[in-house]
Amino acid sequence: MSAFIRTCLLSFCVIFIAACSSTPTKAPVLPQNQLARLKAMPLPKRLPMPVKNYSHFSDTWGEARSQGRRHEGVDIMAPRGTKVYSTTDGVVASLKGNNLGGTVVWIVGPGGAWHYYAHLNDHKRGLKEGDYVRQGDLIGYIGNTGNARHTAPHLHYGLYLNGKGRGAVNPYPYLR
Repeated sequence: MSAFIRTCLLSFCVIFIAACSSTPTKAPVLPQNQLARLKAMPLPKRLPMPVKNYSHFSDTWGEARSQGRRHEGVDIMAPRGTKVYSTTDGVVASLKGNNLGGTVVWIVGPGGAWHYYAHLNDHKRGLKEGDYVRQGDLIGYIGNTGNARHTAPHLHYGLYLNGKGRGAVNPYPYLR
């Protein structure tokens, strides 16, 4: 075996072993004391609008969507890059994107309600799971990611009372 082949083979083995032995990333541990405190608080009857300079907002709750689904939220139309603010004090529970929502933020707030911000262009720089945010804190920017890639930029805002993605309620009455 030539020296060149031995060197290439050794380099490949070192890179392969290093790649295989890296520690898998763990899911963040959410602050249980803050979550318990939030769950004990009542969900407010009114929430501030998460987008300050929106161009259109109407009650789109329950409208038909692809594959027989119904719209579990409201859409707030605004130019790409418009700032999105948290409607509530809460804990950032997830920043993991998905096929429907694209780039998303999930925040657990008072009453244990899960607030869902979807189709974002990006998260606020430095935002991470487990962070505590206050009502009005910047969390991201309007976009059209996920299944909204062929639509105008907007924020899909959802509100779930029974856990992440469970017990959807119409957020329109809370925001208007």
